[in-house]
Parts: sequence; C-alpha cells; structure tokens
Amino acid sequence: MDVCLSSAQQPGRQGEELSSPGGWLEAEKKGASQKGSTGGALEESNRIEASLHSLQTFVPTDYASYTQEHYRFAGKEIVIQESIESYGAVVWPGATALCQYLEEHAEELNFQDAKILEIGAGPGLVSIVASILGAQVTATDLPDVLGNLQYNLLKNTLRCTAHLPEVKELVWGEDLDKNFPKSAFYYDYVLASDVVYHHYFLDKLLTTMVYLSQPGTVLLWANKFRFSTDYEFLDKFKQVFDTTLLAEYPESSVKLFKGILKWD
Repeated sequence: MDVCLSSAQQPGRQGEELSSPGGWLEAEKKGASQKGSTGGALEESNRIEASLHSLQTFVPTDYASYTQEHYRFAGKEIVIQESIESYGAVVWPGATALCQYLEEHAEELNFQDAKILEIGAGPGLVSIVASILGAQVTATDLPDVLGNLQYNLLKNTLRCTAHLPEVKELVWGEDLDKNFPKSAFYYDYVLASDVVYHHYFLDKLLTTMVYLSQPGTVLLWANKFRFSTDYEFLDKFKQVFDTTLLAEYPESSVKLFKGILKWD
C-alpha cells in the first residue's frame, strides 16, 4: 500500500502526540538534520524546518476525543484526524465527492504546480489530495480549526509532495484586501466543499469567492444540497459566475459545479 508515512508516524490522539511541538515532529527534524549533515536532501531539510516552524503557529484545539479516518485518493492512503465536536474537524460528503472528481480528472485539471486555495478546508482532505496531485496549495479556514488542519496536512504530505501546503486564516468577507492582496496572490483554482449550509454568512462567502477569482481562475464547488437556502445560494452564484454542473452524486445528494467569474 502506497503511503507517505511510516507506521510510527501515523496520527494519534492529541494527548499523545500533539500536546507539544515535539514527538513525531522532532523526529522528522532530527532525521532531516542528519540527512543535511551527510550532504543529502539539504533542500528537503530546509522545507521541513520551515514547516515545523509554521506548525508552532497553530495549536490544535483540545477536543475531548479524536478519531482516525482512512481515505484513499490519488494512489495514497490518507489518514485524517477528525472530531465530531466541530463542523470544521469532520470530512463532509462534498469533500469526498470533490476528491473523487479531482482524482478521476487529474490529467484534465493538470494540478502540477498549479496555485490553489481551498475555502473552508476543515480537516484538510481536499487540500491533501490537491497537494498529492502536484499543486501548490493554500488551505484556509477559521482560526479554531487551523491547528488540526495543519496537523493533518503535514502528516499526509511531508516528504511525499512536491509542495508543502500552506495554512492561512480566512474569515469570509473580512480583511480580504489586507490578507490576500490581488497584486500578490493569484490562484489557478479555488476549491470549496460543503461550505453552504444553514448559516448566516452566505453573502460573505459569495463575496469571498468573487474576490479570490481573477481572470483565468476556475472555482470548483461541491455541496450536499439539504435546505432551500442551498438552492438560493446557487441562484446567486449563477448571477456572478458562468456555472457548469460537472457531476452529481445521487447517493450523497452532492452536486459539483465549476464557476468562472463573469467579467463586464
């Protein structure tokens, strides 16, 4: 079975491995230093050093319990640490449907070295798959889930992807110009899954989708349609994006759309 990590590196409960920046991360750091000292993989050593430093910025939320869920996409076994205590720490149906689509259309999408931002990355499954497919990924979400998100990303991409994914805070509709200035940030793809449900931030979500889309940006949005508000959002989405229904998954009530921002 093709996996990125050894059995000793598989995710555990937070109390066992995540209580400090040590544990498996210190082992990775030591291993990278040893490689660098013998003249091998110096660039990898630098990448791991940067990722370890970055990880310390985000402390995983202290949920009472975690589970380890196993997925297989793009030829890799992916282990995701989840917790039912937070919407942002669970893989939802839209995410697995989007991953399936990415895997089946990898050649057409051509993610190799593509710049991708995921909105509402949650525990990170979609971003991990995009990274395995060769993309330069920025995974975003609210502050309280960034620790678990980055933990999952590093566990599943360290040493086995061309680009280590980046994690950034993104509050929909807030400080977009400051945190993602258009002059410095351009994305070939914006990915989103199950970001539309019964909440009060749908207008801010649409504003964020529009802001992140520039000429040439493709937005892929997968969602389980549950409520009338989901269809109301879709109607507004179609007003600002040229919209194509790419796939439907009746067993999970998920629809997958491609959106290209309309330009006047």
